[in-house]
Amino acid sequence: MVLIHRLISTCLGIGYTPKGGGTVAAVVGCLAWYFAWAGGNSHLWAWQVLVTLVILFAGVYSAGKMERYWGEDSYRIVIDEVAGMCITLLFVPVRWPYVAIGLVLFRFFDIAKPLYIRRMEHIGGGWGVMMDDVLAGLYANLLLEIVVWIKPW
Repeated sequence: MVLIHRLISTCLGIGYTPKGGGTVAAVVGCLAWYFAWAGGNSHLWAWQVLVTLVILFAGVYSAGKMERYWGEDSYRIVIDEVAGMCITLLFVPVRWPYVAIGLVLFRFFDIAKPLYIRRMEHIGGGWGVMMDDVLAGLYANLLLEIVVWIKPW
């Protein structure tokens, strides 16, 4: 069972990347999002929400399990970056410029941790691992929605 949690929490091994595993996971999340949803129809948002929730709850559970082995919020756990990217891109047209801007916005909020994002890390357990990236994704999504409204590509 530990192997499954390792695979989930490291996003199939991305978390073992020596430097920048979070960024690599976010980029892979963007690519997966684009290729999964590009060219979709108007009912796509329901599937996007479902996939995002599955990733979020699987991440909470697996990250919580792996903290016992790797310690609190280990750099190896990168499923939180993928969940944050999914939240960033929810309800946004799936076009390369928006995906790229979403990646930059999400990584800014995830790294700088302004506006109560850092406080989310103090929750502890799997929720603590995930919630800072969830909030970073929400902030990035709000700004990205403004970009879409101002510059509809």
